[in-house]
Amino acid sequence: MSKLFTVDIHTHILPKDIPNFNKKFGYGEFIQLQHHKPCCAKMMMNDQFFREVESNCWDPKARIDECTHQNVDVQVLSTVPVMFSYWTKAKHGLEISQFLNDDIMNSVEMHPKKFVGLGNLPMQDTALAIKELERCKAIGMKGIQIGSHINDLNLDHESFFPIFEACQDLEMSVFVHPWWWMAKEKMEKYWLPWLVGMPMETSLAICSMIFGGIFERLPNLKVAFAHGGGSFPATIGRIEHGFNVRPDLVAIDNKKNPRDYLGKFWLDSLVHDPKMLEYVVELVGEDKIALGTDYPFPLGELEPGKLILESSYPNNVKEKLLSSNSLDWLGMKKSDFI
Repeated sequence: MSKLFTVDIHTHILPKDIPNFNKKFGYGEFIQLQHHKPCCAKMMMNDQFFREVESNCWDPKARIDECTHQNVDVQVLSTVPVMFSYWTKAKHGLEISQFLNDDIMNSVEMHPKKFVGLGNLPMQDTALAIKELERCKAIGMKGIQIGSHINDLNLDHESFFPIFEACQDLEMSVFVHPWWWMAKEKMEKYWLPWLVGMPMETSLAICSMIFGGIFERLPNLKVAFAHGGGSFPATIGRIEHGFNVRPDLVAIDNKKNPRDYLGKFWLDSLVHDPKMLEYVVELVGEDKIALGTDYPFPLGELEPGKLILESSYPNNVKEKLLSSNSLDWLGMKKSDFI
């Protein structure tokens, strides 16, 4: 079997040198990289250790070397969610977003056949977010990455609709990634925020956009959700049942059955289980699952595309899951990279 073209929509990247935003702005818990040994750095949140990362988190050459080894043709680059900075003053959030977006596009411009860029926006301010969205479009980004909620607001909040509307008008794709987590005070042990909290967050985001009528009002908005939709696919039956039996509580902003929106958005393939992959492909359709690995982090798929390649799907379906659906979501073509 010849190698299938592969486009990974879920990868994260950081700038190698991050300014001391805490010192510059005079407040907050900001990330810096402490390069304490070759090809390795500590992510420090002010003086607190957050995570250790390797050079593949900031070095385009290291990424390309690993992509070549792992048979990944194209990576879609987005920032690490801890960098969202929605909690900052809006003008500072804009400055941070511009810094991150310019760094991502620097990698894309150096390797346009290998990388695609998604931008970060100061979602806490509608006008500034749209301004930066327009700039992202102008500098060549193909979409944005946003969190599963913005501070204390879910994605159905009225302040976000103009941003989504602008994304549709500008043909900018949206990748929704879980960040921070519900019931965090109950999740101090066992890595529960990542294992339980993030899947919950993704379902929260999907339900908020469905029940808030975002997909109904913006039918051409292209949205993909991380981690196979989190806990949403496993609970769609319960979600639909709630809609049917308590429309007075559920169907207050959108009267359409949530199941009708299956196939209207994309999920990445990061589900870690062959049976779950089969289920989500059946649930949302073979045209709406796109390869996502969470590269370069350990909770991701460590052998990109392995779950898809080892499945029993015929090659034409595998090709969809590995690249065609990713390109459709991005509004791009294979010829853009060959």
